[in-house]
Amino acid sequence: MDEVMIAQVRRFNRVVTQQVGALTDRFLARDRPLGESRLLWEIGSGSDGRDVRSLRTALDLDSGYVSRLLRSLEASGLVTTERSPADRRVTLARLTEAGEAEKDVLDERSDELATQLLEALNEGQRDRLVAAMAEVERLLTAATVRIAPADPEDPAARHCLRAYAAELNERFETGFDPGRSIRADAADLRPPAGLLLLATLHEAPVGCGALKFHGTEPAELKRMWVDGSARGLGVGRRLLAELERRATAAGAPAVRLETNAALTEAIALYRSAGYVETDAFNDEPYAHHWFEKALPPG
Repeated sequence: MDEVMIAQVRRFNRVVTQQVGALTDRFLARDRPLGESRLLWEIGSGSDGRDVRSLRTALDLDSGYVSRLLRSLEASGLVTTERSPADRRVTLARLTEAGEAEKDVLDERSDELATQLLEALNEGQRDRLVAAMAEVERLLTAATVRIAPADPEDPAARHCLRAYAAELNERFETGFDPGRSIRADAADLRPPAGLLLLATLHEAPVGCGALKFHGTEPAELKRMWVDGSARGLGVGRRLLAELERRATAAGAPAVRLETNAALTEAIALYRSAGYVETDAFNDEPYAHHWFEKALPPG
């Protein structure tokens, strides 16, 4: 990695931590550090509370640290925790009345801090800063996405595959029936017959892509899907690149795919990634376009 880029990221991190008050144990001039304040805000004021597991996932914190933060907030009378009546395995965290009042104060002071930062700039600088912050937020979110192999029967993988079929059924003019399409069952997407990659954001599934291997013949690209909440983050391109890498490692000379004319975004992605349109190489009933990309030797 470029050392100049790494140094710039570190400078940015130092500036941000100083500006937001992360260096003090009295965040926003209150009697608690940033971690406790952020957890208080994440719990929110909903009467149903928040599942502690979802808090850990949202903040990317280990269970021991979240437990210590919760104990401190409970000792301050700001939070209560209890087992969910619907599922005793689930622990719920709720704000007390004092906790809700404290969250309101944190919201007010956070607004004041943001206002002070913007007021120091002219109108053009404010527009540039806010636009840059939005871009940084988007890119940092993209960097948080993880891509890894998954079993097709894993609940997260099944969620993605169901969402894939539901979206095609909605977008295709004739609807989509997986039973009429070329087969890509769980057995087809497990090694050595194939593989399935799952993209997750804070442990939530946001995309998938799969391959079917055919020995020394081209591999088939299947089940490419990205959740609407993650589109624009480059997840589809990352999935495609990783699938190509794994197809190369498996000895496939090329990757082939077919797609429907309604999937204009997917077609644009494939073309920009170097896929070339070819004559039809199968009888997929839902396909209008067939593509192939040669791979380098493994």
